[in-house]
Amino acid sequence: MEIGIYIYEGAEVLDFSGPYEVFTTATRLGDAHLQPRLVAATSNVVNARGGFRVVPDDVLGSHAPLDVLIVAGGEHESQLQRPETLAALHAAAKPARVVASVCTGAFLLAATGLLDGRSVTTHWEDQAMLADRFPALTVQPDQRWVQDGRYVTSGGISAGIDMSLYLVAKLADPALARRTARQMEYRWLDASA
Repeated sequence: MEIGIYIYEGAEVLDFSGPYEVFTTATRLGDAHLQPRLVAATSNVVNARGGFRVVPDDVLGSHAPLDVLIVAGGEHESQLQRPETLAALHAAAKPARVVASVCTGAFLLAATGLLDGRSVTTHWEDQAMLADRFPALTVQPDQRWVQDGRYVTSGGISAGIDMSLYLVAKLADPALARRTARQMEYRWLDASA
C-alpha cells in the first residue's frame, strides 16, 4: 500500500512522526505492507517545527499514486499561499483510497476544495478559524478524529496517532491496530470501539 505523509517547513513533528511510527510498527508486526513515505514540495531538507530537520523520501507528485495521503499540520499559512502545492495535493488525493489530515493539515485540504460539504475536525485551538475561513465545512468539536467518506481529519498533534491506529484497523485489521498500540505502549483512544 502506498502511503504518503506530506510535510513542509514548520510542520509539527509529531503530526508526521506519530503516524509514521504507527504505520512502520504495524508493518513490522503484521502481514500488511503499510510502510509510509514522507513527501514534500522539494527534495531538499525540510525544517519542521523546532528546527527538526527532515529529508523527504519523495517530491509531492513525483511518486507512484498514493493509496493513503496524510497531510501534517503545523505552520501552514505559507502553504496556503502556494497554488502549485495545493494543486499537487489535490492531484495526489485524487486516486487515494483515504485522504487524511492531522491538526491544521485540514486547512490545506480545505483550501484544495476536497473537504467542501464534509464533517471535519482539527486542533481545538483552530476549530473556529477553520469554520470561519471555510464555511462549506462542518467542523466537529471535541473529536479525536472524524471520518466522512474517504476523508479522515484528526484533532491536534497526538490525535494523529489515534487516527493512524484507526486507519490501520480499517485498512488492515483491528487486531493489528491494537497490537501496534500495545507495542508502542500507547493508550489508544479508539472511538470506534
